Amino acid sequence: MRVGQKNKLTYRWARKGTRPRAAHDQRTQSAYLFGAICPERGTGAALVLPACNTAAMQLHLDEIARRITAGAHAILILDQAGWHGAKALVVPNNITLMPLPPRSPELNPTENIWQFMRQNWLSNRIFNSYDDILALCCAAWNALIDQPWKIMSIGLRDWAAIGHHQ
Repeated sequence: MRVGQKNKLTYRWARKGTRPRAAHDQRTQSAYLFGAICPERGTGAALVLPACNTAAMQLHLDEIARRITAGAHAILILDQAGWHGAKALVVPNNITLMPLPPRSPELNPTENIWQFMRQNWLSNRIFNSYDDILALCCAAWNALIDQPWKIMSIGLRDWAAIGHHQ
């Protein structure tokens, strides 16, 4: 998820017949939050990086691999962004990549996580500096990780658990 000074605006509550004000910055500094969740355990792994490319994706895969419970295997659902399936990626042995069909973000639970984080912590604000962007991305991710029930609620998909026995 890109987070930056030229950020997205989200809906706000307002009295009927009024237009709520929302700050909107025209500067262009941004950072990228690479995140993955485990909806079954209510946890996740993330990095905030300055670029969105194959090298960043490799760092993200390595971070996820470190966070997977010993002896477990993760299936990482992702869209078909170029850096997600780049030939240069070295996928760790405890991760399997599962690319989604094109133009189907509704199948990716992480898209709902990004929406939740924007609505609650990252949208409708002015970031003072690049360091402010980094700090607020980290704070937002840590706030999410402190709510495992929220990760479970947002991230669980019935279709992903078919045949899974608990």
